[in-house]
Amino acid sequence: MAIASTPRTRDSLPKRSDAAPRPDRGPGRDWLALGLLMFPVLLVAVDNTALTFALPAIARSLDPTGVQLLWIVDAYPLVLAGLLVAMGSLGDRIGRRRLLLMGSAGFAAISAATAFAPTAEWLIAGRAALGFFGAMLMPSTLSLIRNIFPDPNRRRLAVAVWAAGFSGGAALGPILGGWLVEHYWWGAVLLVAVPIMLPIMVFGPVFVPESRDPQPGTVDLASILLSLLVMVPVVYGIKSLATDGLSAAPALATGFGLMMGYIFIRRQGKLSNPLLDISLFSNKVFSAAITANVLALFSFNGFILFLAQHLQLLDGQSPTESGIAMIPALAATVAAGLLVVPLVRKVRPGFVVAGGLALSAAGYAVVAFGNYGNGPQLLLGALLILALGVGTAETISNDLILGSVPPEKSGAAAAISETGYEVGSLLGTAILGTILTASYQRNLRLPPDVASLASGQDSLHARETLAGASELAATLPGPLADALTSAARTAFESGVHITATIALVLMASAALLAAVVLRRVPKAR
Repeated sequence: MAIASTPRTRDSLPKRSDAAPRPDRGPGRDWLALGLLMFPVLLVAVDNTALTFALPAIARSLDPTGVQLLWIVDAYPLVLAGLLVAMGSLGDRIGRRRLLLMGSAGFAAISAATAFAPTAEWLIAGRAALGFFGAMLMPSTLSLIRNIFPDPNRRRLAVAVWAAGFSGGAALGPILGGWLVEHYWWGAVLLVAVPIMLPIMVFGPVFVPESRDPQPGTVDLASILLSLLVMVPVVYGIKSLATDGLSAAPALATGFGLMMGYIFIRRQGKLSNPLLDISLFSNKVFSAAITANVLALFSFNGFILFLAQHLQLLDGQSPTESGIAMIPALAATVAAGLLVVPLVRKVRPGFVVAGGLALSAAGYAVVAFGNYGNGPQLLLGALLILALGVGTAETISNDLILGSVPPEKSGAAAAISETGYEVGSLLGTAILGTILTASYQRNLRLPPDVASLASGQDSLHARETLAGASELAATLPGPLADALTSAARTAFESGVHITATIALVLMASAALLAAVVLRRVPKAR
């Protein structure tokens, strides 16, 4: 019995799927297939973080404008987020392995071409194309796991390994990106995709079984277009809000996306073969698990946002040093995901998810009420607690998502889960980042001598961001630099306390929600 079992009605009984295990498939082939699926998972996770360390080298090599530099970063996640739902549904229709192999080949080819981009425009186009092919990868891997491992206990472990690969890639990205740029050139960050994708392209057709919805229906192009018109403006609006603050452009973009979302949902309700099966959300287990995923990523990425600034701008660490300092916590995410698998045989999974979210709340409580003016140790300890909670909640909630839907709908479910990943990450950065920036700007008090010596532009930058204050401090004499750094630290940490308190309340509420809504999901057998 899957840990996401729900009351059995005629409509909720599992439907036939062509993904039933073949008699000639042994456990060894299944785990080998999982190992192959980890290569695209690892690549996507690495790609999300590694490019950041190549931006200075890209700026020197291609001389992009400020707007072009933003689009080099944003083109990939905008296209990726916009197409996740469409690609998940497409995989259900044409075959998830086929979609995965198409995405792998396309991602490798575009990465190779983009690595040698002669202009910023070429690089932006390449990043957008990578988002297109990247959207084929993640839903395919998770939905294939659902069908390769029909046994709930084996599937739960496979999902934990999948989540570990994603977390491991996130940890590896900053280190690998910095090393490649330092020893080769910025294009190596993109070119590394080619050898990473080779195993799945060569051995995937042999060891990864195909699966699809046996009654897929037709593809509704209007729904695909609407899904793009929902996600792209909303993601753009959230990212702009995080970087530029509240203004007309992000507000209009977000409002337009939400309006398209309403039209999209209405259309899906009227179609006999919808792109997104809205009825999935009527399952309380599915909806609660998605919510837990979104909030877990919300808390984790919001924490990483202000921790990275604190380590580099206040504690004086380099980007590589700060990345290495976070590795123990990211390793804890991996370990928690793997160790929690046998726990759901003794404890109801809803309480495990709630416990993970409660740990996340505890991590934020350490930040909200702690004093970390003497070094980063307390913040890194809080990150460790938070990481244990995220690894616990994320692994079990993903298994609940997959186990609560029929196998033929696993592609759509995986796509919704992946979209939740993107939305949770973006909201954590945008909402907590915006609150943090607003609090910093309101509480910063520039020393009078600094205000009189600095130019108007430098003073304005110092008032806007901690990075601006850090840059200005580097140009001032020692005593004034120390005074400015102290004032900036006080203002920034006041914002950290506020955002941590808000996140604490959200995580505690999410833990309570999971404990109540998921309390009837039985223990695993």
